[in-house]
Amino acid sequence: MSYITDQILESLREARARKGFSQRELSARSGVPQSHISKIESGGVDLRVSSLIALARVLDLELFVAPKKSVPAIKSIIRSAQGHDEDGEQVTPAYSLDADYMEDSADE
Repeated sequence: MSYITDQILESLREARARKGFSQRELSARSGVPQSHISKIESGGVDLRVSSLIALARVLDLELFVAPKKSVPAIKSIIRSAQGHDEDGEQVTPAYSLDADYMEDSADE
């Protein structure tokens, strides 16, 4: 398996776990047979685009094709949207309004 394929398979497994779906439940929701999902997750079969799209829709993932030179910028945007830096560390904003300030402003 290639590194990119491994990343995709890991993303699918993680997304399924986050949703709390068993392979059987993912199968019922996506229309992809459970045995095929098992083989996909273990790297036992080549992942077809049609299966990838079906699984991604159910798992609230988005697929896109982007120019290779844009990938670092896209990854940076995704990391910042998730609140993590390049090393996976939690990123906190330099400034944010606290809950007390927001409640006080609402009273005015």
